Amino acid sequence: MEGFESAEMEDAIPEFTLKEIIAMERLFKDVGEKSLSQEFCQELVDSFSRSKHRTGKPAIQWEQVQSWFQDKQKQIAAKVFTSPVAIKEFNQPSDWALRINVPERLRKTKAERVAGLSELAFEAKSFKDFAWYDVAAFLNYRVIHTGELEVRVRFSGFSYDQDEWVNVKRGVRERSIPLEPSECHRVKVGDPVLCFRETDVRAIYCDAYIVEIQRSTHETPDCPCKFVVRYTYDNAEAKVPLSSLCCRPA
Repeated sequence: MEGFESAEMEDAIPEFTLKEIIAMERLFKDVGEKSLSQEFCQELVDSFSRSKHRTGKPAIQWEQVQSWFQDKQKQIAAKVFTSPVAIKEFNQPSDWALRINVPERLRKTKAERVAGLSELAFEAKSFKDFAWYDVAAFLNYRVIHTGELEVRVRFSGFSYDQDEWVNVKRGVRERSIPLEPSECHRVKVGDPVLCFRETDVRAIYCDAYIVEIQRSTHETPDCPCKFVVRYTYDNAEAKVPLSSLCCRPA
């Protein structure tokens, strides 16, 4: 990936959370043409704004919600449908499930529990360089012809032109955690890790496995041990310090 976010760049895409998008998907099926009214869109904006999960995120205007529903109608007219597999897949991890807080009179059925990826800290794999980057926002989702779910990701520190569609099963996970010197003893041969990889042309975090550990006595706060890793992408090996390693989520 290339190009860090510039202050001059303006992103025209409203950053709805996945939870909000799924709520609008369900409402779209229930209310149809009513979803285009200003009153409906404003009440939905007010509902989203009251959610603790929107704290710190840019405010959404009713026109943006209306535009989302209009785009959805165009998709339907063009026979581009969103599969119910998406909702089913989001409902599987029970610990992610959250109730959508939408005013009762805006919907015909009770809100169902759906998962919101925005509730946790995540990292996603860029299929441009097979490196993992922190996720700043999930912008949209879709189901491809295989039935698998993809999300459109905004990578932290990158502008909108670096957004990617990422396969949820293969390319999204909870954020890896840097290892502290006191945790050196936890690292074992064979452990999967996220490892900082620096070359003449780039510096990225990649998946790797520990293949050898050269232990040393800890006489200072820093860890003097060396770890030989094998990168998953190309099987190249490198000797790195503990500070280059992150513990991958279970």
